[in-house]
Amino acid sequence: MRAKREYRDREETQVAILDALVDRVDDGMTVFELRAAASVDIDRLETALADLKADDLIVVDGSSNETVIKPADRVVPEPGDTDDDTVVERLRDRLPF
Repeated sequence: MRAKREYRDREETQVAILDALVDRVDDGMTVFELRAAASVDIDRLETALADLKADDLIVVDGSSNETVIKPADRVVPEPGDTDDDTVVERLRDRLPF
């Protein structure tokens, strides 16, 4: 699953993070899992996470043994909302216009 369309015009690393988090909305992800999912170095990941946190697009949960990051509810598409999953949308997101 992908983050809602209104959050897809952000920097590439931020979009990769949001998409990865939306895929694991219930469990969340650790920083290490996000780094692997986004395929970026730790500095870019840290900057992207800071920007997403400042914009209230992610929630950091440190109540358990490890810190887990989850997407904010407003980033997660409603069940059955497949507009962003079309081939045309995927191509549009990848091609510079």
